[in-house]
Amino acid sequence: MHALAILGLVGFAAQLINGSLGMGYAVTSTSALLAARTAPALAAATVNLSQVGSQLVSGYAHWRFGNVDWDVVRRVALPGAAGAFTGALVLSWLSTAAARPLMAVILILLGAYILVRFTMWGTPRGQLGRRIRSRVLMPIGLVGGFVNSTGGGGSGPIITSALLATGRLTPRMIVGSISAAEFAVVSAGSAGFVIGLGLGGIDFAWVLVMLAGGVLAAPVAAWLTKHVPSRMLGSLIGGLIVVVNLGSLSQGSGGMLSAGLTSTVLVGAVLTWIGAVAWSAREHIRMIRADAVR
Repeated sequence: MHALAILGLVGFAAQLINGSLGMGYAVTSTSALLAARTAPALAAATVNLSQVGSQLVSGYAHWRFGNVDWDVVRRVALPGAAGAFTGALVLSWLSTAAARPLMAVILILLGAYILVRFTMWGTPRGQLGRRIRSRVLMPIGLVGGFVNSTGGGGSGPIITSALLATGRLTPRMIVGSISAAEFAVVSAGSAGFVIGLGLGGIDFAWVLVMLAGGVLAAPVAAWLTKHVPSRMLGSLIGGLIVVVNLGSLSQGSGGMLSAGLTSTVLVGAVLTWIGAVAWSAREHIRMIRADAVR
């Protein structure tokens, strides 16, 4: 019972992060399950199954708060679902260990770019509102869906990072649209795991309590996305991408990095992230006051 309560809290916290920042559910909950010595494939299957219900509620909540661009959802969800289904089927024999460090480096660079861009200059306006082409969205969705199933998470960091970097949608519209699209991604991934693994070994009590926690958190996260200023949201997302992937990179280094160096880098990144968010909040307040004077 104690373990189920903890997993319920994990589901709540993971969906609160995911629904408000566009990433983090799979990374958070998969890490918790792996810490409980769950086999990687079963951990990924459990997370995907639990996320189906929470992403349905999350997508609906974001739509109600006006955070969803359905054109983006449609063009990301279909290739994302195809990638997730394929990734789930091949997880038993495909190793992503070699690709993870490279993916982490790419995401760290993207996250740093987003962090600096939104912290220093706020929401980019030059490209805002312009349609993102399908030739950009479809490969992003396909890769994000595939990595989400094979790597224990990844659709959020990959897709959210790439869309933020285009500067064509506000952070809240990106987070809401990705939250809606992820329903198709995790549903297809779950179907792939059921076909590839069967239902044996999956603890459905774990699935249900994580789902319940995620469902409770989804509306709260959508509300936060609606009301948190875009500049702060961009800084929050950029910092999260950097910190999460620095952790992944250190784990995938095979012991080449010392524990002391890893800790120092992570602490430095977290402190920089906190400072960036504080600066964004300060600049947002300053702009509001300047507008009031005018």
